[in-house]
Amino acid sequence: MRSWASTLTGPVLDAGCGPGQWTGFLAQCGLTVSGIDLVPEFVELARSRYPELSFDIGRFEESGAATGSLGGVMSWYTLIHHDPPDMGTPLAEFARVIRPGGGLLVGFFEGPAVEPFDHAVTTAYRWSVDELGKELAAAGFELIEAHTRRASGHRPHGAITARRRAV
Repeated sequence: MRSWASTLTGPVLDAGCGPGQWTGFLAQCGLTVSGIDLVPEFVELARSRYPELSFDIGRFEESGAATGSLGGVMSWYTLIHHDPPDMGTPLAEFARVIRPGGGLLVGFFEGPAVEPFDHAVTTAYRWSVDELGKELAAAGFELIEAHTRRASGHRPHGAITARRRAV
């Protein structure tokens, strides 16, 4: 995450920021960062933990950011709850708000195929790097790097960094 952050210039959005720990980390990396989350309790907790940062309640599918205004978006395990046929909606919003050349970091549960599984509150989906990469490409992103991690007794994880292509 730190290496991705070092490639960014301009404001960054932590889309689905939860209690703000990653928003705080990105700020420590020297970025101007704000967070948005659908859960009011998460936003209140983030505001109390990181009062110097900006957190809003809302859907990152409709971020309110101006077109091309962001240097990057981090979506760390927040796209996992989108039904696969609807994945284009948040990715289109990320493509709209990230300026050409800006970065996107996506964390997700990785698997050999797109498939649902029971998660803490609601259904989540595993994605293969290839399938999520296709969704990113269709939304206007160039895949830069992908990492997967598998550990015994834990769900496999994936991370993709991508760059917004010029329009």
